[in-house]
Amino acid sequence: MPGPFRKLSSAQRHAFIACFLGWSLDAFDYFILVFCISAVSADFHERPSRVAEALFLTLAFRPVGAFLFGALAERFGRRSILMLNIASYSALEMACAFAPTFTSLLVLRALFGIAMGGEWGVGAALAFETLPKENRGFFSGLLQEGYAVGYLMAAAAYAALFPFFSHLTWHGHSFGWRGLFLVGAAPALVVFYIGRKVEESPAWVEGRRSGALQKKKQDQAGWMEGILRYAPTFLFVVLLMTAFNSFSHGTQDLYPTFLQKDHHFSVRLTGIIAIIYNIGALSGGMLFGTLSEKIGRKRAIIAAALLSLPVIPLYALSHSVFALTAGAFLMQFMVQGAWGVVPAYLSELSPGPVRATFPGFAYQLGNLISSRNDVLQAKAAERYGSYGVVLAATVLMVACVLAVMTCLGREARGADLTTV
Repeated sequence: MPGPFRKLSSAQRHAFIACFLGWSLDAFDYFILVFCISAVSADFHERPSRVAEALFLTLAFRPVGAFLFGALAERFGRRSILMLNIASYSALEMACAFAPTFTSLLVLRALFGIAMGGEWGVGAALAFETLPKENRGFFSGLLQEGYAVGYLMAAAAYAALFPFFSHLTWHGHSFGWRGLFLVGAAPALVVFYIGRKVEESPAWVEGRRSGALQKKKQDQAGWMEGILRYAPTFLFVVLLMTAFNSFSHGTQDLYPTFLQKDHHFSVRLTGIIAIIYNIGALSGGMLFGTLSEKIGRKRAIIAAALLSLPVIPLYALSHSVFALTAGAFLMQFMVQGAWGVVPAYLSELSPGPVRATFPGFAYQLGNLISSRNDVLQAKAAERYGSYGVVLAATVLMVACVLAVMTCLGREARGADLTTV
């Protein structure tokens, strides 16, 4: 167990674990569909680009959840709303397993997007208002890489369970992808852990005790007023997160499809490669998150973004299994290296009175702006006959934009997060 984690109190440790699990399993539920695009396409007789619309809807509706659950967390506390949030996305994930038509699946993925959109902001607020300021970069990297852990778990579930479920039938169709969505209901168990072990954010409790919460309610009588009050910072964060989300989803979501369509890799091999590149993602997030404590948040993000550029040939344009696996590992090491700084950086940039709403809402608005990327990538690949070239062009453009956007921001390392 890392040294900084051992130094936490019991309350701090449980708060971090709950937020980490919530984010990991949130990502697990999202990425199950990423691996099943080909299977869903075959089951409903739709093109892969049409199935990618489900990913678009999930991303597009996440800002609704970020604002809704964030506003509830400002009023009723981080802990109870995090429990509600996790229960909601787990129930919707299970419902997807029984979608009778492609249209119903699209509707359910949109609703899932609302539930998924709330977790990051509420969880980050609970975690960083509870954790000590020391080693915040390390915890940021570790917390954000719950996302990579979720992707890794989805890859493992796909490689291990999809062949088993494929032998079962439901209404005359293979139960393969549907079985994975049933497994995706497991995050509901985290709700019981939070109820038994996790305490409310001390910053929120103190704000309520001191009467600051009542003042905050008055200040936030209109949510648009609250956003306008911090408009320059909010606009910057939205644009920054547009670049960040294009960087992550643009390199991850269609990579399994790329391996299957361009290189005809099997389900098992695709899953194994995904497990390996998510180990790279986890390692990169922790390394650059920790590094940001020494060189600053901005420098760590810029370094990771620019270091992804030399990896493009291995990642998207090579042909052997070894080269593609190495390229994917290194690419996600850099992509999630940049992302490992995000929870701390956004929390430090966010004003105290809206800390449960501001970062998550800005994050998910960035998701909304970039949400059409998967569909555009899939259509471009279908038109030009290569997912690899499309992925290579995406990294080249987005990594440069992210580095430039980060240069324009301010450094806020070490900001006080103990008050609301």
